Amino acid sequence: MKKFFQEIKADIKFKGAGPGQKLTESVGEKAPKEKPSQPTVRQPRQGPTNEAQMAAAAALARLEQKQPRARGPTSQESIRNQVRKELRAEATVSGNPEALGSNTAPEPKEEGSAHLVVPGVYFTCPLTGAILRKDQRDARIREAILMHFSTDPVAASIMKIHTFNKDRDRVKLGVDTIAKYLDNIHLHPQEEKYRKIKVQNKVFQERIHCLEGTHEFFEAIGFQKVLLPIPDQEGPEEFYVLSEAALAQPESLERHKEQLLSAEPVRATLARQRRVFRPSPLASQFDLPADFFNLTAEEIKREQRLRSEAVERLSVLRTKAMREREEQREMRKYTYTLLRVRLPDGCLLQGTFYARERVAALYGFVREALQNDWLPFELLASGGQKLSEDENLAFNECGLVPSALLTFSWDAAVLEDIRAAGTQPDISILKPELLSAIEKL
Repeated sequence: MKKFFQEIKADIKFKGAGPGQKLTESVGEKAPKEKPSQPTVRQPRQGPTNEAQMAAAAALARLEQKQPRARGPTSQESIRNQVRKELRAEATVSGNPEALGSNTAPEPKEEGSAHLVVPGVYFTCPLTGAILRKDQRDARIREAILMHFSTDPVAASIMKIHTFNKDRDRVKLGVDTIAKYLDNIHLHPQEEKYRKIKVQNKVFQERIHCLEGTHEFFEAIGFQKVLLPIPDQEGPEEFYVLSEAALAQPESLERHKEQLLSAEPVRATLARQRRVFRPSPLASQFDLPADFFNLTAEEIKREQRLRSEAVERLSVLRTKAMREREEQREMRKYTYTLLRVRLPDGCLLQGTFYARERVAALYGFVREALQNDWLPFELLASGGQKLSEDENLAFNECGLVPSALLTFSWDAAVLEDIRAAGTQPDISILKPELLSAIEKL
């Protein structure tokens, strides 16, 4: 029986194998297949299973990771264009819509605007105490020095020498030469040749005559200009000769020499324009006047040169140290900064500073406004960064330009004592005269 069924299966398998092929026929020749009488019906294709979809997603992710990232522009010109676009975007975000390379300063605001938190940048004349604008400083100081000749000609001439002459190296050379003349008189008071200074002498002409104020100084300390005959020369020569009265007071000559050597140029001091505001949600908003941004012709040329160099620098690979140096250089372009300090009671103390001033200047400014200026405190920048009074850092090095809001914080020991005494740490700490002049921001 078993053999019977095996034969039936073999016969069915043989018939299902299709038409036969002779051994003499070539392998490539095949009998034509019979066409089916009815077309076959295709079964609908089933979608992938959940497992298949997950596997495909994983494979696609691996493929994307292997693909190289899109490269940026490679040519120098395309890199420069990209850098220019980024610089313009940064200028737009910072509120400065100027195009790259523009040599015009921002449009000045009206100084009478009610939104300006400070009317401008002002200075104090150290001789008269007058408050001056930026464009008035040099002219008013010159006037004050010239007026001082009527009261103290020696001091006025010294101020003129150090202030009117801008080349500091030339001033130092001339001052040292005058000091040498006076030292010779002090060491050899009996020798007449040291009391006479030939005006046409080459050293005198190159080092002293070219400086403003030197002739006034010689006349103020007792020298007189006279004409003296010269041996083997037809006409007389002009000399400065020390008078007998001045020679009789050597200590005065020595004092005048020390004053000349130790003097500094007379410069107008920056007016802090201290103001106190009530607590306000606008504490971190600054609407600065044009004085904080105005550039001189030299500063405009320098800014244009720096921006052109920035395009070239940004088109090449830079190290971290190079980027940090460039960030510091960017901060140094500001001359002034407006700083506010939020006190424990929420009031705001505001003042104007040079961007290159040290953090210690701000500590001193705040301390002058406190009732108890001896209590230690701390100043915190944005993000809680502590600004130490002992660190020799400038405001532009700390990123506090052209304006910044800082927070006043008591020293930990002082805060503990305040709480132990049952006093609220947020009470007013300013002097009464400042509180009486408090304003609304």
